[in-house]
Amino acid sequence: MIIKQISYPRAALIGNPSDGYYGKTIAFLFSNFHAEILLYESPELEIIPEGTDSTIFKSMEAMVAEVNLYGYYGGVRLLKAAIKRFYEYCMQNNIALDERNFTIRYNSDIPFRLGLAGSSAIITASMKAMMQFFDVKIKREILANLVLSVEKEELSISAGLQDRVAQAFEYPIFMDFNEKTMKERGYGVYKEIKDVKFPPLYISYRKDQSEGSEVVHNTLRERYLLGDKIVLDAIEKWKDLSDKAYEMLLSGNWEGLGQVINTNYDIRKSVMNISVKNQEMIDIARKTGASAKFTGSGGAIIGTYENEVMYEELKTRMSYVGVETLKPKIVRTTL
Repeated sequence: MIIKQISYPRAALIGNPSDGYYGKTIAFLFSNFHAEILLYESPELEIIPEGTDSTIFKSMEAMVAEVNLYGYYGGVRLLKAAIKRFYEYCMQNNIALDERNFTIRYNSDIPFRLGLAGSSAIITASMKAMMQFFDVKIKREILANLVLSVEKEELSISAGLQDRVAQAFEYPIFMDFNEKTMKERGYGVYKEIKDVKFPPLYISYRKDQSEGSEVVHNTLRERYLLGDKIVLDAIEKWKDLSDKAYEMLLSGNWEGLGQVINTNYDIRKSVMNISVKNQEMIDIARKTGASAKFTGSGGAIIGTYENEVMYEELKTRMSYVGVETLKPKIVRTTL
């Protein structure tokens, strides 16, 4: 039997990057791209590398170009770390695993290192595949924590729970990571956003702006731990914006939602350095009248637009600077 599990990229609609700082966020998955895991029984445990794990290149120039796009690591390290954490979780929780081995391979077309949670999509899909293979049940809240532990504890990647919660629930979700609840039970308050119509949304991303979240968040984390008042105030403002955005979604106040999306980015710019190419995307979007903020750590933006004329203008202007634009197909998986 071949097991196939799929996970999707995540877009943060509001609140980021406060999810790693006891903040609040709203996020959803979209199915325009996906990461796929295939897993099947085999005599030995084998991890099959994908294209970005290649060690053979046409030239030094080709190798440098790939490193610039994808970093120094492909997906094999993600699978190794996921398998290790899954095994350890089962042992720590007295979950018996039979002695079968498996072969696991992945494939992903999620644009890499652009703040779309491509790495955690691979890890989440691999966790779900192993859960199915060994018939192990893990609550979605705990699964999100387990995926985060793969990145933070095994791979030393700075990250928050937001991506992993969205990918565990596979539904648009409001997340409250308040400190009291997090310390009491280890995960936040998660509300699936059901029976709510989202405004017209776009996502724009550039393939030449590849920068992992660990690069973006390291300085912010340091300032947060030092009690930097500017950073602490920004986190409180992002939390307030998330509450406002949640109410605006429920009431259908799309104009107000666009305004808080813009404010979310403006606060971010006041506390973090923004690269020229990232700022360029924001400027282009706002010149067309669309709202704009990062979907995650950078390299991709999200926002609202008023009508098809505005969307086409936005798409055309973005294409002039090598930026792709799409309408996200929001994932709503019913369990």
